[in-house]
Amino acid sequence: MKTFTVKVKPNSKQQSIEHQPDGSLKVHLKSPPVDGKANQELIVLLAKKFKVPKSAIAIKSGFSSRNKLVEVPI
Repeated sequence: MKTFTVKVKPNSKQQSIEHQPDGSLKVHLKSPPVDGKANQELIVLLAKKFKVPKSAIAIKSGFSSRNKLVEVPI
């Protein structure tokens, strides 16, 4: 398992994932941060990037924050 610090930018025009020099990720999401929609989109996007099932990705902290701690099995 690998843990990433993720900075989320909701309501972006395009979806993208940027690797930061400190090893964290900056993720731009189209979804608004309402009713967990941005968190769901984040899980789907990370599952595609790392080629793992959505159920394998866990948000460890920061459910209602832009800064999240996400665990991915790599």
